[in-house]
Amino acid sequence: MDLNDLLISSIESLNLNIELTDKMLKQFITYKDKILEWNKNINLTAIIDEKDIILKHFIDSISILKVINLNNKNISLIDIGTGAGFPGIPVKIVNPSLKLTLVDSLNKRIKFLNHIIDSLELENVVAIHSRAEDLGKDSLFRENFDIATSRAVANMKVLCEYNLPFVKVGGKFIALKGPNINDELLEAKENIKLLGGEIEDIKYINIPKTDIKHTLIIVNKIHQTNTKYPRKSGKIK
Repeated sequence: MDLNDLLISSIESLNLNIELTDKMLKQFITYKDKILEWNKNINLTAIIDEKDIILKHFIDSISILKVINLNNKNISLIDIGTGAGFPGIPVKIVNPSLKLTLVDSLNKRIKFLNHIIDSLELENVVAIHSRAEDLGKDSLFRENFDIATSRAVANMKVLCEYNLPFVKVGGKFIALKGPNINDELLEAKENIKLLGGEIEDIKYINIPKTDIKHTLIIVNKIHQTNTKYPRKSGKIK
């Protein structure tokens, strides 16, 4: 199976009603090639097999659309700790109207992301070099997004304090996590409430053509976050 067929069949397996155009397929392949090229010099991913990049990065990222309705053409999404652009850029490729902000604390990754934005000719995408706890205090970004998301290894208590300050009331924070999250959720329950959130749902996702099982945790923003949050990284941890 070639990579284009792998992309098409895997997205079909997710039942997302997404039809990949030739342009989208070309963007994904270019993105994959750029990751492998730049990964020789900066640490973007430990995954270097082409098919694994498709499945474990691209398809895994796109799985977030199981819980996001992007029929509204003006939806804004901020991807905190985006790294090589996950999940933000794969979601943007299949939803060109999405307004996307990518945030990462390492400037080398931001240079890579800007190169990807230019190479894929993506519009309404900005990559910002900042720590989430600093940017979350900025009035231009604070409580200004419909959706915040992180595909990160931090626990839910930490992720919620990084993400919820960016979400407008009525919006959502969506965490892409591994399969075993019960203890994390129990520990984070009071923090989520304190930050203005409320768990709406938990979805369990099987990544097509792999044995990987992931979890999407959907947190509704029901009231504004107290201005003392987010705190500095040391205090959060």
